[in-house]
Amino acid sequence: MFSAHVIAAIAWAVILGGAGGLLTEIGSWYRNLKKPSWQPPDWLFGPAWTIILGLAAWAAVLAWNGATSDTGRIAIIVLYGVNFVCHLLWSPLFFTWKRPDWALIEVIFLWSSVLSMCLVLREFSVLASWLIVPYLVWVSFAAILNLRIVQLNRPFVAEA
Repeated sequence: MFSAHVIAAIAWAVILGGAGGLLTEIGSWYRNLKKPSWQPPDWLFGPAWTIILGLAAWAAVLAWNGATSDTGRIAIIVLYGVNFVCHLLWSPLFFTWKRPDWALIEVIFLWSSVLSMCLVLREFSVLASWLIVPYLVWVSFAAILNLRIVQLNRPFVAEA
C-alpha cells in the first residue's frame, strides 16, 4: 500500500520526534535555568515538533516524487540524512549533557541543514520547499531562545 519512500519519510519523522522527546528531560536543572519571558510553555514544543516533522516528511515524499533522476533522489536522501544527524544531536547536548552553549554551536549546523532542505527541495517540488519553511522558522526561533538561555545562565561547565 505505501511505497518505500513514504515509509522512510514517516520513519524519519517518527524517529526524530520520538528521540527528541526521549532525550528531552524537563528536570530540576532545566527548571532552574533562567529563561526569557517570551519562551513558549513546555507543552507547546511536542505538538509544534509533531506538526513540523510531519510537514517535513510530506515534503520528502513530494520531493522524491518530483525527482526525475537517481542523482536527485540521492540529494534528497543526503539532505534528510544530514538533517537527521543535526536534529538528533541538539537535545542530548542541551538536556543530557546540560550544555546549552554547545547546543548553541550545534544549532548553527541544524539551521543550515534545514535551510539547505528548503532551498534544494525547490528543484523537485515548490510545495515541498514551502513545507520546510515552518521548520526553518521554528529552528530560527529555537536558536534565538538557546542564545538567550546561554546569555542568562553562563558559564556552563562540564559535569564531572
